[in-house]
Amino acid sequence: MYNQLKDRFGGPLSVGIVALIAIWLIGMVILPQLLMVDYSFRPNLLPAEMGSEKDVYSLTNYETLFNNGIHLTIFLKTIWSSVLVTFLTLVVSYPLAFYLAKVATPKQAAFCLLLLIIPFWINEILRTFSWYIILAYKGPLNALLLSLGIIHRPIRFLSGDGGVMIGMVYAYILFMIFPIYNAIESLDTNQVKAARNLGAGWIRTHYRVIIPHAKPGIATGCIMTFMLAAGSYAVPALLGSPGSRWFTQIIYNWFFEGGDWNQGAAYAFLLLIICIGFIGLVMKLFKVGLGDIAR
Repeated sequence: MYNQLKDRFGGPLSVGIVALIAIWLIGMVILPQLLMVDYSFRPNLLPAEMGSEKDVYSLTNYETLFNNGIHLTIFLKTIWSSVLVTFLTLVVSYPLAFYLAKVATPKQAAFCLLLLIIPFWINEILRTFSWYIILAYKGPLNALLLSLGIIHRPIRFLSGDGGVMIGMVYAYILFMIFPIYNAIESLDTNQVKAARNLGAGWIRTHYRVIIPHAKPGIATGCIMTFMLAAGSYAVPALLGSPGSRWFTQIIYNWFFEGGDWNQGAAYAFLLLIICIGFIGLVMKLFKVGLGDIAR
């Protein structure tokens, strides 16, 4: 990386760029994470008790999660729901990415990409509120379904995890589409034509030619979508019902309502470990490395 920067910008400027990147990584990523880990192993003490015999490292904060059935259930549900959001986003995004990369003309692709990007010029909270209005009991979606005669009474879309799933798929769809689009766009169209000429149907062509080539993009999209879904707070807070709490809401309560930063740090670190494990699992399933994902 440094050699590439040096060839492009020269020695002094390259050193400055690398130094800024190092400062950002250390100050904004590494040190906060190390501080969170340190907090997670310490008890929640009064300022006067810090450094005393009570201030010792232990696993008490981690044991709290496994001893609290409600929190553990929400934790497992959050992980499972994040996996489901990732799968649903992949199902929606793959056909769109293939259409943009190999079917649409350049003008059509540019127009479709513009339509996908424009809504994301608006703040995520405002976009989530728009889904709250759409999915409301007396909202436009229920009104449309009633007018078409599809349903006979309004549906409570927001009384469970359904609204959260819809909101998250919409919120993070671009993080799935663009990596897959970039991967498929680099595929030689002649390979697709050759598979079709040899008698392969569209399903077999995708399975044997397109998807293997797009594996790095699919893996990147799945990783980004899962991590964003698992760490989301605004979407489940606005679209979720009292019975569909997200694990991030519990972490928020520990930090800002319960005042127990140590317990919140332990919960946050466990969520981070799960996300890292998911990254390793996806890389193993798709047989890709960090270099493939970074492209």
